[in-house]
Amino acid sequence: MRRRRNAKIIATLGPGTSDEKSINDLFLAGVDVFRLNFSHGAHAEHKARFDTIRALEKKHNRPIGILLDLQGPKLRLGVFEDGKAVLRSGNPFRLELAEIQGNDVGASLPHPEIFAALKPEMKLLLDDGKIELKVHKCGKDFAETMVVTGGEISDRKGVNVPSAMLELSPITEKDHGDLKYGLELGVDWVALSFVQRPEDIVEAKKLVDGRAGVMAKLEKPSAIEYLDEIVDLADAVMVARGDLGVELPPEDVPAIQKQILFSCRCAGKPVVVATQMLESMIHTPTPTRAEASDVATAIYDGADAVMLSAETAVGEYPIETVSMMDRIINRVEVDPLYRKITDAEHREAESTASDAITAAARQSAQIISAAAIVTFSSSGSTTLRASRERPSVSILGLTPRWETARRMTLVWGVHSVLTPDLTSFTEMVDLAIESAKKEEFVSLGDYLVVTAGVPFGTPGATNILRIAKVK
Repeated sequence: MRRRRNAKIIATLGPGTSDEKSINDLFLAGVDVFRLNFSHGAHAEHKARFDTIRALEKKHNRPIGILLDLQGPKLRLGVFEDGKAVLRSGNPFRLELAEIQGNDVGASLPHPEIFAALKPEMKLLLDDGKIELKVHKCGKDFAETMVVTGGEISDRKGVNVPSAMLELSPITEKDHGDLKYGLELGVDWVALSFVQRPEDIVEAKKLVDGRAGVMAKLEKPSAIEYLDEIVDLADAVMVARGDLGVELPPEDVPAIQKQILFSCRCAGKPVVVATQMLESMIHTPTPTRAEASDVATAIYDGADAVMLSAETAVGEYPIETVSMMDRIINRVEVDPLYRKITDAEHREAESTASDAITAAARQSAQIISAAAIVTFSSSGSTTLRASRERPSVSILGLTPRWETARRMTLVWGVHSVLTPDLTSFTEMVDLAIESAKKEEFVSLGDYLVVTAGVPFGTPGATNILRIAKVK
């Protein structure tokens, strides 16, 4: 089950892809990590999907990652007298904290934290940005606005406040329950929605307490102001372009995407590009050329993974979509320009013994044309360092922990293999050669570059390198 590519694929499971055959077919088509979207579905449904994934893991003897995506706060209008109303450009529209029946001149907005953050001249977006309001006057329980862009609005449509920092935790009461349930199941990653500030990541990591990796979903403009701090605190980052595209002008999103990828690459943190990647394949068996180019651009820019949402959750062609994404990634990665770009954007190693060893492993592998770099890591830190170097060969990540093997399925270039605990580096070299043969990375006479931290089990202590010849 070795993938012939470095970048990974995340696919969202939904009503159309929850049976064993569908999940198995998605995995065989190229999915490395499955996303459980807790914005939809009951706990029992997610458990059934979780159990199916873990059963397939045993069947194929390959670690498979599972990502729990928390819903986060949902800011919504109240209800309307007739279930809907038409807002016309240039007309006034009043928002009130009180529970009222909405109409074409006003509606309820039951979120005091929004009124607390509003100021005159701020804009409010309704229904994913379809309607725009401009605030003229506001107080702790009301806002008088003018309709800038009108349209039809209906019950409980979403509200976005692009330029405001809301005093609101990203983890709601529902999220607390979902997080507790997911961690009890044993998910590998937790995606945190509505991140605004570094403190949001600190709050989530305290709750997760090391039981899963915490992925910051960057979907709020305020988060970009604290980008480097958030990247430093998170275990991984997702470029959530759907919500970013609502709160930012569309022309700003590509530059923000590149900025996030650059920050993550410098920090050596896994980064995922998500939303509308192959959107047209929800209803058609082939993507637009622009979508294919979009996926390719994310790979050229160094993304660890690309994610499918509705395409596999409710789409009519989920297997074809994953196969298409797999083919696009493979095509990019054999392009000589891809390697030139990757090498040109190579980050300088930090002044630590661990980074010196990892940088040397990359250079050694290139000089001797090694078949692979082999890392041994309980926590995954050695393997993450190897991935940060973006070597020209695959990374065979050996680990004695299922949790680490599963978490590394998100990381660029890493092929995780579960191994027994080891007591010596010599034993590890022998195991590295044996594993590389079994996983079809090497042939007789090939070289392997082997790195690890000794003593074993010490996180971050990458301090030894050896070149081994396969005999």
